[in-house]
Amino acid sequence: MQIIWDGPESEHWGTQARCHYVSTTQTPPVLAAELAQAWADIQRYHPELPDLAAPESLIGESSSACGHELSFERLLHEAVHGVAAARGVRDTSRAGRYHNRRFLAIAEEMGLDHPEEPHPSSGFSLVTLTPEAKRRYRPTMERLQRALKAHTAATSSDTSRTFRGPAARHGSSGGGVRVKAVCDCGRNVRVVPSVLAQAPIVCGGCGKPFRIPDVVGAGAVAS
Repeated sequence: MQIIWDGPESEHWGTQARCHYVSTTQTPPVLAAELAQAWADIQRYHPELPDLAAPESLIGESSSACGHELSFERLLHEAVHGVAAARGVRDTSRAGRYHNRRFLAIAEEMGLDHPEEPHPSSGFSLVTLTPEAKRRYRPTMERLQRALKAHTAATSSDTSRTFRGPAARHGSSGGGVRVKAVCDCGRNVRVVPSVLAQAPIVCGGCGKPFRIPDVVGAGAVAS
């Protein structure tokens, strides 16, 4: 029986993998295709990794539990959860936020490392690529990076003609366009500016408040 990996939603233990019928007309098809190809590149080294059901579900979706915006590193992190699901390993707790040592063990198998002690709330979530993994996946990473940049350029162009709706126009905390707020340790979150203006949002890693840079780089992609 073939397992189809749902992606981030299945980090919540107990959520079973489901098969999706993915429309080829969904946007953006080019980036989704590159994500699917990158996933296939990972499968070549780790055949037990289930197929990715809906690669486009990762686009525009940040993950506070995984600690990364969309990048190859984030994709490999998701693949660790996929392998854990295939093995029947419970790799997270606290509604999928805390990444335990079983997660770390599989992450190390797949080319990710966490040299420091676990974070109090997210555990070993913030894994990084090892030098060997960077060499192994360099062509994949370069190809995906180009697709991410093209996607960012396409979706951020001509924003002045985009209708944002009443919540964004009137600064309501109930909706609006989210921008990237950063802290000095390098972590970031997506937030509606009016919400951040109400009270500081403090980083759980370094204890400093997140802030919106003077110039938000629309083309920035997490490396």
